[in-house]
Amino acid sequence: MSAHGADARDPDNFVLPRIPASAGAMIFDRSGRLLIVNPTYKDHWTIPGGIMEADGETPWEACRREVLEEVGLVVERGRLVAVDFLHPKRSGPGGVRFLFDCGALPDTALAGITLQEAELSEHRLVDPARALELLSGPLRRRVGAALAATECVYLEDGRYIDAVPGSAVRRQAVPSSRGTSRKK
Repeated sequence: MSAHGADARDPDNFVLPRIPASAGAMIFDRSGRLLIVNPTYKDHWTIPGGIMEADGETPWEACRREVLEEVGLVVERGRLVAVDFLHPKRSGPGGVRFLFDCGALPDTALAGITLQEAELSEHRLVDPARALELLSGPLRRRVGAALAATECVYLEDGRYIDAVPGSAVRRQAVPSSRGTSRKK
């Protein structure tokens, strides 16, 4: 029996789990400020990103597509910095969140941000410490962990898991309100 009550050896009772997955992008300007967006459909700021398509879209493809759709930016490069498993709750199905650091984009690109008006009301480039104040819950913890880590981290509900090697590897420097401690 699995931890969830189904016997994987019994094909008549086996159910393949359906776990929603999404991808988000940390996009910075040359001063180290993080791009955040204000969604029209929830109360807290977020980062560009969204749900992966069920047609076999990869996390990186979803990240790039969502950034283009939501803010009109083309990201060419990214580094996976966090994988976060969200436990299901009454309010939602949970899922897996992939977070990519897409680096610093030129001012000319950032000046061309075009918001997807049906989903986003505004955007800001803010110091990482201010971004963490405006983001909420698991996303705040996920972005904070990614900003503080030296390698990709595994999280559950935005929290480090001590039993997973590497999930608690952190940078020596903590992001300052000016973003000057951010390492690449």
